[in-house]
Amino acid sequence: MNLSYLIFMIPGLLLSLWAQAKVKSAYSKWGQVRNSNNVTGLDTAIHLKPRVGLENVTLTSVQGELTDHYDPRKDTLALSQGVANTPSVAAMAITAHELGHALQDKESYGPMRLRSAIVPLVGLGSNLGIILVMAGLALQMMTLFNTGIILFSSTTIFSLITVPVELDASKRARVMLAEQGLVRTDEEKRGVDQVLTAAAWTYVAGLVTSLLQLFYYMSMAGRASGRRRY
Repeated sequence: MNLSYLIFMIPGLLLSLWAQAKVKSAYSKWGQVRNSNNVTGLDTAIHLKPRVGLENVTLTSVQGELTDHYDPRKDTLALSQGVANTPSVAAMAITAHELGHALQDKESYGPMRLRSAIVPLVGLGSNLGIILVMAGLALQMMTLFNTGIILFSSTTIFSLITVPVELDASKRARVMLAEQGLVRTDEEKRGVDQVLTAAAWTYVAGLVTSLLQLFYYMSMAGRASGRRRY
């Protein structure tokens, strides 16, 4: 961690902060707007599951705010208390988005399968990769450095795959809510769009940040190589 690294990462940091603020703003606004069907996130899940062929998905709760997620390993949809118990437009949107992931899992959606397959490599690359990069530069061993870059790049690939996975889940969410009559008004449609679009920007920000970090490490290798020539 040094000044040049921070300067290099500023665009990603600013985009991430903006995306997080956008998510909080959308959730704060639409989390207070009651939907016309007066259904909570839990009601939404119960209503949608049998109608879209997800009867086997287990519903459970999770602590925290905006911690809702679908776990393909257990075929489980976990809803935060704020989403599960609130009859808001935001609660409907978030629940439907996570059910969109459940549909991807059921249909063996390619990008989602690929993302799940590289998770073990990502866990290794995000930690060991950086260590090998730094060690390779310190010891001037480019083989070690390149191995670290390859491992770390798995995190960037993961982020790259995540963007279409999340966009597809949101697309499925919009279709589900519309076809099953849970979104009835233009205001509800606008609210769902704003919540899901805000969430999508966080994944775009994650991809940009990962790319910048990868480019920074590669630029370090270029500078080190230039010093060796002189």
